[in-house]
Amino acid sequence: MPFPKTFYRWRPHPWHGIEIGSEAPDIVNAYIEITPFDTVKYEVDKYTGYMKVDRPQRSSSHPPVLYGFVPRTYCGVNVNSLNPTAKKGDGDPLDICVISERPISRGEVMLQARVVGGIQGIDHSEADDKIIAVLKNDNIWGNIHEISELPPVLIERLKHYFLTYKMIPGETEPKFVISDVYGAEHAKKVILASMKDYEEYFGG
Repeated sequence: MPFPKTFYRWRPHPWHGIEIGSEAPDIVNAYIEITPFDTVKYEVDKYTGYMKVDRPQRSSSHPPVLYGFVPRTYCGVNVNSLNPTAKKGDGDPLDICVISERPISRGEVMLQARVVGGIQGIDHSEADDKIIAVLKNDNIWGNIHEISELPPVLIERLKHYFLTYKMIPGETEPKFVISDVYGAEHAKKVILASMKDYEEYFGG
């Protein structure tokens, strides 16, 4: 029996081997690394593509939503041009936060998400945007298209998490700074810029 055309003999790299999606930048594929139930920060190892432990969370704060990245994106000069107070892109795939009504308790999963906005973040002077999206076809959030339709308290929780998730207890100055919260139109520009950065850095 021949292998189907979509079969991978070896596991594809989550960053490079998974498509961003045919409906990008409106709807994108997201690879989830961390869930709201995790007290350890996991992230994909850039070389092997396997999940690794980055660090235990220093505080009791949990990510309020699913957190991962958009495949085949890169934060370089084009993303940096949309984040005027940053000195350069952070050299990572574009981060994404995905809101889901049903609890998704395991990471290392793929899903489709509709882009509704984002947080313009700066981490050690580097552009570190966080795209905000909702799970496609979600029973509660699936029809939302703009960040202004989300409860303000949810955006506040996201902002608080990113402002504090790298802080050591006793520190008062955050390492991550938020310069803006933007809507779907700008978020899609950031995604397109990250796709262009990926093509320029890695090739098509």
